[in-house]
Amino acid sequence: MSDLALIAGTGALPGLLAGALDAQGEGFVLAEMEGFPATVPGREPLRFRVERLVPFLDDLLARGVGRVIFAGAVRRPRLDPSAIDPATAALLPRLMAAMQAGDDATLRAVIGLFEERGLAVVGAEAVLPDLVPGAAVLTGAPTEADRRDAARAAAIVAALGAVDVGQGAVVAQGLCLAVEALPGTDAMLDWVAATGAGLRPDASGAKGVFYKAPKPGQDRRVDLPAIGPETVARAAAAGLAGIVWEAGGVICLNRAEMVADAEAAGLFLWARDPGGTEP
Repeated sequence: MSDLALIAGTGALPGLLAGALDAQGEGFVLAEMEGFPATVPGREPLRFRVERLVPFLDDLLARGVGRVIFAGAVRRPRLDPSAIDPATAALLPRLMAAMQAGDDATLRAVIGLFEERGLAVVGAEAVLPDLVPGAAVLTGAPTEADRRDAARAAAIVAALGAVDVGQGAVVAQGLCLAVEALPGTDAMLDWVAATGAGLRPDASGAKGVFYKAPKPGQDRRVDLPAIGPETVARAAAAGLAGIVWEAGGVICLNRAEMVADAEAAGLFLWARDPGGTEP
């Protein structure tokens, strides 16, 4: 038996973590919520439903699991009242109230339920520390105009996050061109590219930046924002100068590929110190 469970959603992160755990020789239980298949080749997951959350938690404990990592994207499921077991039914008022309060409240409630059963929730960086870069410019060189745009975008994203709306924004020459909402980062960047919302470079050379950060007060063990090579491709297609994110708060998927793609596209990549210290 393994004391670690990887609760996987969609996207690339579960596969990266599974590969790292295999390379480290650490066994784990792979689990997924029905309707959100994980991309982890060669493994049959333990599937569960929110309507039967308590039996699922009991199953993990019976398998000797003591630590849990959440990785990948899921959406709020539509609950089937006929599938709810009595033990989970007692938790539903708490879960439903959290769901109505927003994504952050829902995640905090879920984490609380796991921890109350004796399951420690740990972040993905516990397996792959390099997933979450510290403050540095990974490639390229942001200009002073880019830095001003990044500071403006950081303030906008902090305001968005405070009302549980989104984790990203595009800013050029101090003007907000787009913000991330429910459709997500890719849709936002695609909209900027399709509509020509980007501004022509001014005398400072500013073309605009995409900025990403976790929400204020977010529990960083779960649902950290993520960027990857697709983000680089979309930022380049939108005509932006670079991608900026809060250092220590954003997962970088396939970092080496991201850097290579950014260099080829002429974009900078900057993990920005939220305290304002410049690299």
